[in-house]
Amino acid sequence: MNKPLIIFIIIFFYAFALKAQEFNCRVKVQDNQLPGTIDRRIFRTLETALTNFINKRKWSTDAFQPNERINCQFLINLIKSPEQNVYEGSLIIQVGRPVFQSTYVSPIINYQDQALVFRYIESQPVEFNENRVTGSDPLVSNLTAVIAYYAYIILGFDYDSFSPRGGDIYFQKALNIVNNSPENSQIDGWRQDGSGFTRFSLTDQLINNRYALIHDIYYTYYRKGIDKMYEDEVAARSEVLNALIYLDNINRDNPNLIIVQFFMLGKVDEMIGVFKKASAQEKAKASEILQRVDLKNAAKYKQELK
Repeated sequence: MNKPLIIFIIIFFYAFALKAQEFNCRVKVQDNQLPGTIDRRIFRTLETALTNFINKRKWSTDAFQPNERINCQFLINLIKSPEQNVYEGSLIIQVGRPVFQSTYVSPIINYQDQALVFRYIESQPVEFNENRVTGSDPLVSNLTAVIAYYAYIILGFDYDSFSPRGGDIYFQKALNIVNNSPENSQIDGWRQDGSGFTRFSLTDQLINNRYALIHDIYYTYYRKGIDKMYEDEVAARSEVLNALIYLDNINRDNPNLIIVQFFMLGKVDEMIGVFKKASAQEKAKASEILQRVDLKNAAKYKQELK
C-alpha cells in the first residue's frame, strides 16, 4: 500500500471519529440501595460501557468539534433487584447548554425518569439497533432503548435552541424508539398510562403540530435571549420574556402539558437571575407568568421578583 493512500485512510477515519462524537457524557450508577450480596464491580463495568455507548456512537450526520460536544450526565439510581441480574430504579438526565460569549452554562434538561428496569450481566455487550429496538430480550434491550431515546431528545432540544425547528429529525428518531419500544410485563414508561409524565406523552407532545410553538420557545429563549445577555442585556431579557409569554399562551390553552413542565425544570434560579435587574413592569410580568407555568416554585418567584 502506498504512503498517500495510508495517509488518506488515517485522515478519513480520524474525521469519521470526530464526526461520531456528539456527546461528552458522564454516566454514574448509584447502587447503595441494593443488597450487599450483589457484586458492585458489575455497576462500574456498566458505567464504562454506557459512557462509551453514548460518547462514541454516531448519533447524527453532523460533524461536532470537541468544544461543541454536548455536556450531559446520566445518573442511574438503582433501588431494587426483583430477580437475578434484573434491576429497577430511576434515571436522572442533566444537560447543560453553553451560553454565547460567556462561561455560563444554562440547564436545558434536568429531568428524572422514574420508570427504569433492565437486565444486565457483567461485560454483556451494550448494543442498540434502531431497526430492531426490542432485540431478542426486551429487558436487556430496554436499557439501551431508554438511553438512546434520551440521547435523541437531548439532540432535539439542543438543535432547537440553535435554529428554528432544528431538532425535528431527532424527535422523530425518539418517536421511532417509542413506537418500537421493548415490551414486557415489567417494563413501564413507553406507553400512555394515565400517570402523566411518560416517554410516550413527552414525545407525543413534541411532534404534535398543535404544540409546535414549544420549538419556537426554545429558539427564542436560548438563541435570541440567553445567548445575547452579554451583548445587549435589555434586548435579550425582552426576548426571554417573549418566550415566557409564548409558554404562558400554550399553558393557558392546554393546562398541565408535559412539555411546559419539562421546559421549566431546573430553571428557577436562572429565571430569577434574568429578571432580577429588569424594570418593574417586566419583572411584574415575568413573575406573574412564572407563577402560573411553574407552580412548584411560585412562592419563590413571588418573593424574589417583587
